[in-house]
Amino acid sequence: MNPLHTYAAIRNASPEGDLALLTAGHRGGAYERVIRSIWFLTAIFGVLCVFFILAFLLKDGLPLFSSVSPAEFLFGETWNPGGATPSYGTMPLWTGTILVTIGAMAIATPLGIASAVFISELASPRVRSVVKPVVELLAGIPSVVYGFFGLVFLTNALRLQFDIPSGETWLAGSILLAVMALPTIITVAEDAISAVPREYREGSMGLGANHWQTISRVIVPSALSGITAALILGMGRAVGETMAVLMVTGNAAVIPDPLYDVLSPVRTLTGTLGIEMGEVAIGSTHYHALFGVALLLLLITLAVNLAAMGIMGHIRRSQAGGNGPGRLSSLMQPHGRKIRTAGLLSLLLLAGAVFGPLAAVLLAVIVPAGWYAAARIPAAHAQRAAFSLMYAAIGLVVLAVAVILGDILIHGLPAISWEFLTGSPRNLGREGGIFPAIVGTLYLVAGAIAVALPVGMGAAIYLTEYTREGLATKIIRSGVDLLNGTPSIVFGLFGFSFLVLYLGFGVSLLAGQVTLSLMILPTIIRTTEEALRSVPDSLREGSLALGATRWQTIARVILPPAVPGIITGAILSIGRAAGETAPILFTAAIFSSRFLPDSVLEPVMALPYHLFILSTNVPGAQTNQYGTALVLVTLVVGIYLVAIAIRTHYQNKITW
Repeated sequence: MNPLHTYAAIRNASPEGDLALLTAGHRGGAYERVIRSIWFLTAIFGVLCVFFILAFLLKDGLPLFSSVSPAEFLFGETWNPGGATPSYGTMPLWTGTILVTIGAMAIATPLGIASAVFISELASPRVRSVVKPVVELLAGIPSVVYGFFGLVFLTNALRLQFDIPSGETWLAGSILLAVMALPTIITVAEDAISAVPREYREGSMGLGANHWQTISRVIVPSALSGITAALILGMGRAVGETMAVLMVTGNAAVIPDPLYDVLSPVRTLTGTLGIEMGEVAIGSTHYHALFGVALLLLLITLAVNLAAMGIMGHIRRSQAGGNGPGRLSSLMQPHGRKIRTAGLLSLLLLAGAVFGPLAAVLLAVIVPAGWYAAARIPAAHAQRAAFSLMYAAIGLVVLAVAVILGDILIHGLPAISWEFLTGSPRNLGREGGIFPAIVGTLYLVAGAIAVALPVGMGAAIYLTEYTREGLATKIIRSGVDLLNGTPSIVFGLFGFSFLVLYLGFGVSLLAGQVTLSLMILPTIIRTTEEALRSVPDSLREGSLALGATRWQTIARVILPPAVPGIITGAILSIGRAAGETAPILFTAAIFSSRFLPDSVLEPVMALPYHLFILSTNVPGAQTNQYGTALVLVTLVVGIYLVAIAIRTHYQNKITW
């Protein structure tokens, strides 16, 4: 952008024009310092939230160890808090969490990476413009809807297929979590693959490699760190999921025998919290044990997210290290064998732990033999086979979206009527409508966004406009990232402990709004940061050169063109808040009410919680179950589609 365009943009961004900018610098600096301090406080809020969540989990979890040893808690094989002799061993719980996550990643990893490669390297612009929103729709479907679909469709399919008494198994949980992790894996991996310099592709093709050889030997190795981060983030998504696994895994606190019995019911850490927290006596040993479970879950997810953050930092450092021709030639060398060897060793260890030594021995023979045979397939045949698998992978992802949404649409439409949308529930939700749940959901979302949006925007403004990269910035960003990776059920427990009990809000609309606002805060900060960074530095420099203060530059020059991105982030946050169940499980929601709340200190109905109770505790309500699921999906997916449309519109319109 040339100086004349910069000057024109600055003038157009401010109603007072250049005269206001020229006189702005003469106003006192005290006002600027106050503004900067306010934005600093909003930025540090994310770090404080992580600290408070950890502090309250410790406060309510550590008293357990006065009567139960840490070794018994971590490695005890029986979880039976309500027994004649209570047992608080969490080994079946974290074993179930790990097994379900392993199964999910075994399904999602090949599908996610193949789909990411397809979108980045094979899809035409028109196909990409269709497939990417479809993948994003998977991210927009609420977890309770996944759980409902798994409960009424997937578990029945598994029961009939394997002729077992119940389809609520480890396998059902893994399949469902794999579908839920796919959007994260595909999106992050596709970004990493797309970031590989074009020169790598051109250089590889110039050396005689075909398209598949270029992808497998140059592009994927170059993006390996980003792909690894995608898998770790997908794993974190699976570990922290509550409602879906609670509804389809059977919730038996047992270790499968044998360990590889995927048709065994299991119970996860998150499922235990969701099932037992609502019935426990406050202050009892069982109560403290559940907070110990939450603390263990938080530590696991923090470790996963710290690993992802470390890998992403390594990516940024390596990208800054240069992209010379030596880099390309090194990628073409056989040192990729080290990567394959490390992957094989990890696979052997995993197979030995889960399936036994015989499985590890068989893999040690089969996998190298497969690699040897694959290396001798003619290049054209290998490319055809690889591309066919990628088309099949993206086809399965699209099919998953079609099956889930199609099933809900077909069975949910008969329930939709004016009475259903405007009436109150009757006969435990089997009859009547869901109007209080719709309005209650809107109340929760409105309050959450009213709290999170100004705080998130302020934090993003401080991080982007008022500070350079340094120790303080790294601490703030780490706090925001860790807050983003905190499982939703942990937010619910923190809201219960701090807002409901400690501050005395009770189970209320206000407690739910504040809890949801903490959960969506990182999304608003990230999207606002990206929107602010998209504004060219020439506008900032031109405004400051004309005499404007820092805040006037931000308010009149930077924020106006960043508004579309900020709105997109807010809409995405609204969609996430509207579909969450776990954070309001113990803080705000009740199953049935004929009336709307009269104040923010009263509990409220909400669509996700209503669907959860309706599908798990009310037999004979299938029509209203599907109707509620359809209304919830329509609300949340509609919000996401609006965000996608706004993003696409302004991506096509704004050019700097």
